[in-house]
Amino acid sequence: MSAEIVKNTVVTLKYTVHDGSGELIDDGREPLVYLHGGYDGIFPKLEETLHGHKQGEQLTVRLQPHEAFGDYDEELVLLEDIDQFPEDIEVGMSIERIGDEEDELFYITDIADDKVVIDGNHPLAGRLLVFDITIEAVRPATEAELQAGEPHGAHACGCGCEHHHEHEHGGGHDHCGCDGEGGCGCEH
Repeated sequence: MSAEIVKNTVVTLKYTVHDGSGELIDDGREPLVYLHGGYDGIFPKLEETLHGHKQGEQLTVRLQPHEAFGDYDEELVLLEDIDQFPEDIEVGMSIERIGDEEDELFYITDIADDKVVIDGNHPLAGRLLVFDITIEAVRPATEAELQAGEPHGAHACGCGCEHHHEHEHGGGHDHCGCDGEGGCGCEH
């Protein structure tokens, strides 16, 4: 019987993400591994939709802008004097602005004459996102993962071993046999 996605399971997803017009946003080259059950590892609507599904299932999930990176806010687009920036800025760079309540991340979207256009919206704000998902693996989380609130490993390989480890994907781990792709040699 296939494992079911429930609270406190570690889920490995193969996925791709397109926007509403079909433009590829994320090719899912690396699997997404997260701790299921309200740990903020993925968008809440996506987690809610996956709940109760089983390993091996495939599904398509559409997230409206407010369910993903938010609606586009024109008020977050600002025109600033270029002398407020370092000389080596270029379009596409991100900058952090110190705010009254919290720091904000802005993206440089245009540079012309002595002005710089910065945008505080996430680059995917205002876009419908379509996730095509295959549930590759589901396993119970370890006690250490529950305490940390996330799967182990710097790349969340999903192996579930009790060791903290980093790896290059495709390499192995002498201590647990993880292949770096979610395959596991642990005795779990």
